Amino acid sequence: MSDKIPTVLISLVDGREISLPQKATPGASGYDICAREKVVIDAGSFAKVPTGMKISVPVGYEAQVRPRSGLAAKHGVTVLNAPGTIDSDYRGEVCVILINHGKERFEVESGMRIAQLVFGRTEEVWFKEVKALDESKRGEGGFGSTGK
Repeated sequence: MSDKIPTVLISLVDGREISLPQKATPGASGYDICAREKVVIDAGSFAKVPTGMKISVPVGYEAQVRPRSGLAAKHGVTVLNAPGTIDSDYRGEVCVILINHGKERFEVESGMRIAQLVFGRTEEVWFKEVKALDESKRGEGGFGSTGK
């Protein structure tokens, strides 16, 4: 394992000044990202919130867009497709799909921390078609089959 820290390149949309992703504390695993503009999300609705940045994730990595626990606990607002994935070959603006599970409309303010990015390695795999899979104790037991 290399001690080299991967570099994520960042470009600003429209040259606007924004808050760059940053960790809230030294022990945080995620980098907080902020909204570029005000967006209103009615109760029970969702919206795509732009961040004003584009990133280049190194090959062999992904960026996961994850919810911020404070928004969920205080307002019922979370990331709809959590975690969202930003692939290494995506070059468009990073947007966050927020959903409002709360009972009141929620206003996302420009500069508000709305989600976090967590980076991880990805692995290449090969698929090989076989006539049958090996047996396992669980077998074909699906959702909820391993506990009460």
